[in-house]
Formats: sequence, structure tokens, C-alpha cells
Amino acid sequence: MAGYWDGPEGEQCPQRTWLATRVGAAAGLVGAAYRIILLRPGSALAALQMAAADSVTMGKSRAPWHWNCRVGLPHTAGAPASPLPALAAPSLLPLPLPLHGFATLGAVFGLSTCLSAQVREEPEDPLNYFIGGCAAGAVLGVRAHSYFTGTTACLGFGITAALMKI
Repeated sequence: MAGYWDGPEGEQCPQRTWLATRVGAAAGLVGAAYRIILLRPGSALAALQMAAADSVTMGKSRAPWHWNCRVGLPHTAGAPASPLPALAAPSLLPLPLPLHGFATLGAVFGLSTCLSAQVREEPEDPLNYFIGGCAAGAVLGVRAHSYFTGTTACLGFGITAALMKI
């Protein structure tokens, strides 16, 4: 992220949050492209809805084939056949819904990191990055309605972010 580390931590929070949000949205669009290729939605509108849900919002995709793929049920009658082998067919791929909203997670990370640096008055401490990663993981756990997912994501994102800062 060019510009994210240009100034001291804890300053220019809106700009830092915007940069982290853009990186999260880009990661979400890459993930959405892979999902669209694998799941092959029935219409361009369903593909656009999936891309928006994966990159920007934390909402569920409402396409009828989406929930079938998530719970492992066979495709609906109108869904196109998958080009993948039978073991990797979209109806058998467990694609968890909580992985939506990378831009949201980026915004939570950027804002939490910047605010913790301001509040703690220790701008170069890796603990600020741990706090930001943990906050993003907690949001992911809330979206999944799972304490286990939130705790695991908090620790995983927090440790990864702190190691990135070191």
C-alpha cells in the first residue's frame, strides 16, 4: 500500500482507512472472480451480485444457486453444469459465507489500527496492528454468528498483522 506507511501511525486515519479498504476490496474482487468462474452463475446480474457481496458488503448473496452450493445440495434445474471434475463440483465445494466483505474487513483493520495508535500514544508498536487484525477477525466472527470463528480469526489476523509490522 503505497502511502499507508508514509506518515507516523495514528495520524491521517481517514486516508489510512481508505487505503486499507481499497486493498480489501481488491482482494475481494479477486476472490469473487474465482468464485464466479467456479460457480458459474446463471446470469450477469447474479454474477454482479456475487462480486459485490464478496468485495464490498458483508451481506449474503441471494442467487438461488448460492445456497445450494453452500450446503452441498444438488444444483437447481436451471444452473449450468460445472467444468470441474465430480469431486470438485460446485455443489460439493464448501464455500463459507463469512468470507464476504473484504473491503469491510480492510476498513475495520485500518480504522482500528489507526485509532489504537492514537489512543495508546505508541504509534510504532506492533500491538496496534494486532488490535486492528483482531477487530477485523471479530467482525468476521460476528458475520458468521460463531464465537469460534471470531476467536480464531482474531488471533490469526492479529498475529499476522503484528508480524507484518515487525
